[in-house]
Amino acid sequence: MNKQGTIERSIGLAGATGVGIGAIVGGGILALAGVAYATTGPATLAVFAANGVIAVLTALSFAEMSTAFPESGGTYTFAKNVLSVRAAFAFGWVGWFASIVAGVLYALGFASYAAIALQECGRLLFGIAPEWLVGHAMVATLAICATAYYTFALIRTSGSGDNWINFAKMIVFAVLIGGGLWALTGKSLTAIHTSLTPFLTHGTAGFFQAMGYTFIALQGFDLIAAVAGEVRTPERTLPRAMLLSLAAALGVYLPLLFVIATVGVPPGQTIGALSAKHPEVVVALAARHFLGETGFWLVLIAAILSMLSALQANLLAASRVALTMAQDRTLPAPIGEVHIRYNTPITAICVSALTMATLLMVVPDVAAAGAAASLIFLISFAMTHWTSILARTRRRTPAPFHTPFFPLIPVTGGLCCAGLALFQALSVPTAGLISAVWLGLGGLLYWALLARRARVVDASAEALDPQLLQMRGRSPLVLVPVANPQNASAMVAVAHALAPPGVGRVLLLSVVATPEEGWHEEEPPHTLRDTQTVLREAVTASFASGMAPEALMTIAPQPWPEIVRVSRVHRCESLLLGLSDVNSAHLEELISSVACDVVVLHAPPGWHLKNIHRVLVPTRSLGAHDKFRARLLGSLCRTGNREVTFLQVLPEHMSDFQCDRAQRRLTQFANEEVPTRADALVVRHNKPLEAITDMANNYDLTVLGLERIDKNRRQFGQLAPILAQNINCATIMISRRG
Repeated sequence: MNKQGTIERSIGLAGATGVGIGAIVGGGILALAGVAYATTGPATLAVFAANGVIAVLTALSFAEMSTAFPESGGTYTFAKNVLSVRAAFAFGWVGWFASIVAGVLYALGFASYAAIALQECGRLLFGIAPEWLVGHAMVATLAICATAYYTFALIRTSGSGDNWINFAKMIVFAVLIGGGLWALTGKSLTAIHTSLTPFLTHGTAGFFQAMGYTFIALQGFDLIAAVAGEVRTPERTLPRAMLLSLAAALGVYLPLLFVIATVGVPPGQTIGALSAKHPEVVVALAARHFLGETGFWLVLIAAILSMLSALQANLLAASRVALTMAQDRTLPAPIGEVHIRYNTPITAICVSALTMATLLMVVPDVAAAGAAASLIFLISFAMTHWTSILARTRRRTPAPFHTPFFPLIPVTGGLCCAGLALFQALSVPTAGLISAVWLGLGGLLYWALLARRARVVDASAEALDPQLLQMRGRSPLVLVPVANPQNASAMVAVAHALAPPGVGRVLLLSVVATPEEGWHEEEPPHTLRDTQTVLREAVTASFASGMAPEALMTIAPQPWPEIVRVSRVHRCESLLLGLSDVNSAHLEELISSVACDVVVLHAPPGWHLKNIHRVLVPTRSLGAHDKFRARLLGSLCRTGNREVTFLQVLPEHMSDFQCDRAQRRLTQFANEEVPTRADALVVRHNKPLEAITDMANNYDLTVLGLERIDKNRRQFGQLAPILAQNINCATIMISRRG
């Protein structure tokens, strides 16, 4: 397997539209039309039309976001680029589960219709139809078998699904609608009006409840965004595929619902009563009424094909969301592996399928699955509208596709989705309970097992791509106290690596210290001249590198408390210090007092960041500084092509097995922290400082981590002189914020 493998862009417009049509058309309406009719009667037609409007509004926001970030993952990718890694996990966790629950819905729907088909075949061939053919055990078995089939199919082939199924079911639906319209010509307007009366059988509350139950019937366009990383020319293909798939769905749903309510009900009955008695097969019974047994079997065929294509599309999307999350370490790393031979995420597919199979055993019926899936999708869609507003306001370059009438459409769509989700959670407590339990499990999993490594990978991504910081609304400030003109150029180069120009900011600080006995008449001008010289050197070095820093000069009795004060007032993200400017005791005081990350640079005369090619990263305890170190190393790799080597020194008595385990772990962490190629080296030596010193002399820069120390401890003061005296290359020491 390939750890961070990527899947080629092989899906065109037809394939992407096929993903949407496969997920939307047929499965939802055949599984949930009966539930809707039983809840609100003939107003189901208006229910689907209203949901269609919300779906179109949401598809426009999805189109803009997916063209702005044409990567697989859907709502997870949107949140990762616009919000934070924690928010991205919540989005991805919800989106992953939504696709899984939708898959459960369609697996159960397929099994229900397949069981009815088996029962009818038994009746036709043998004159008997055992009841166990439509029992819970048979339905669950058929659902699991269908899930297993598509699991193996998706493992062997990465693609957009079976388009022949989409083609076949569209033909079947066209025949059903055509037959219904033909039957409608024989009915009078009075009879049609009677069949649609009363229009709202359970009032406004029933109407909105039916909207919540059935919204998932128009879900599927979002799955195109979930596989956007596999779509060719995404800037053109993604919006077209989403809107085309929705148009195809509404073009089938609205006329089909109309003919079911008008010519699909026997005389003396209402569509609401028929649906309440047979909610899962009402479409088939209606087709039998106006097309005879042929119509009944056409619906069974359409249902089986529709449910299978929707099951495949949702399993495909769920696996791609899981793959993207795992590669960002917001799910366990093995899920993010791509098989070299098949070029498919086998583990992600299997984990999604196993979760789906587990839910198949515990979800009571199709209505419960539909309610839970609709609620979860509504929540994720509302969040997508929100992120689209943030992305539009923060992006410097417009996305290839623009949502028209901004911000009216995302605001309206977001409010509709959020309001419908709230109503659904209150009116169907089971759906709200399922969603709450899943979110609670996700929160526990993230904070207990995933948070640390996810933050590391995210910090590296931020450093490598400064535009990610901009999209998230962040502008990191690096404070650089300067006192020595000789190292001003080196300090400024490191500062601008930590705070990318155009996104971050660098604040050069010069503190004028007042003597205890006060200034004499001639001393202030001399002191100020020295300060001006230091600032001029630092600013000149910045301008020479194309940077534009900010400069601040303050007056204080002591420089160290003033540095702490300025870092707090300006809410600095990082503090960059030069070891030659202050002694170790003052550095200890600063590191223990400030609330930001601290970088300490010790460099020989004439050293400059642009000359760095080989970087050594000794590690003693993995995890202590990994997030901050990942940001630093990502910044260094962004500004130049550099080779990074991680080094861990173990005692000589360690066994080969222990060393091999440490080697594997160090390799994994190195690949997570460094966006380019990183080496991992584990050596056995009883004198770690000596081993580090010998290794460091072969490198241009050494990066060391320092624990956040207490004021009464002098750990830093002991280590710094040893490194300064024995290591010939430059040293960067980092201390993460407390």
